[in-house]
Amino acid sequence: MGIRENIEEIRTALEKQLSSLNDIKQLEEIRQQVLGKKGTLTALLRSMGQLSPEERPAAGQLINAGREQISALLDERFSALKARERELKMQRDAIDVTEPRELPRIGTLHPNTLALDEVLAALTGLGFDVVEGPEIELDRFNFELLNLPKNHPARDAQDTFYVDDNTVLRTHTSPVQARTMLSRKPPIRIACPGRVFRADEVDATHSPVFHQIEGLVIDKDVTMGDLKGTLDALFKKLYGDDIETRFRPSFFPFTEPSAEVDLTCISCRGKGCRICKGTGWIEVLGCGMVNPKVLEMCGIDPHEYTGFAFGIGLERITMLRYGIKDMRLLYEGDERFLRQFR
Repeated sequence: MGIRENIEEIRTALEKQLSSLNDIKQLEEIRQQVLGKKGTLTALLRSMGQLSPEERPAAGQLINAGREQISALLDERFSALKARERELKMQRDAIDVTEPRELPRIGTLHPNTLALDEVLAALTGLGFDVVEGPEIELDRFNFELLNLPKNHPARDAQDTFYVDDNTVLRTHTSPVQARTMLSRKPPIRIACPGRVFRADEVDATHSPVFHQIEGLVIDKDVTMGDLKGTLDALFKKLYGDDIETRFRPSFFPFTEPSAEVDLTCISCRGKGCRICKGTGWIEVLGCGMVNPKVLEMCGIDPHEYTGFAFGIGLERITMLRYGIKDMRLLYEGDERFLRQFR
């Protein structure tokens, strides 16, 4: 049998195999059986050594032409099998868009986070930088530099968690203010958000762990009027242009003079309701002019610079913002409650 007949026999047998082949792995095995190192066509190519030099060129052309035909048949069947495989996969993975399905469970930001973002956006819009500090704090920063030396009676009101005699869980974010005054030169305009700790009872309005946002401004010729204007601008930004603030005299060791700030009731807009107990006002924060002793202890000349500070309870803002009656709801992790803020 000549080379031409051998090639034709190999091609015919291959066509018969391919006509009923439906597996790509088997196809690759057949490719090796024909075109591999030990394949039938390769063996035919090696048999050319038995031919005379005159016969070899024509035989080589016949074998190469046969290899091209056989490769084309194998490639064509491979493409057909891959297309069939893709079609079957699409059928298996097909989605019926009309079939009712449960909606995926999507999380949401915590209401405290939503309120914090709003307050910080308002404060940064007023030119404040956001600064954070450690939650485990030295007594020096948490008390002493804020005009609360050891054995000061006002320390009793802080209900402090002590790690040791000189280390505490911070009772406010004011230590961040002290650290900033020691590390920066005026002018200073910062907002200090963070978690704070006090050995307090747990009820609808109290928790041993809660959050504060404190503000501090130190510059030349800062007055109580600047403090009032800043807080007015902040709360108008948060709650609307009809919101007003009212100052009442108070006492804090680190500010002098000090004030408690009332806000137009968010619920009734000053008309009087159950939330504001008919007064039209709700208490929201404490503030005052930075005590000159605090400035001096932090290395700032109180004769050249003045400043103001205020502290906002984040949970208070959150509860007012969303009409939440019980502070404990913010910490229970109940999805039914949190899902409302999606």
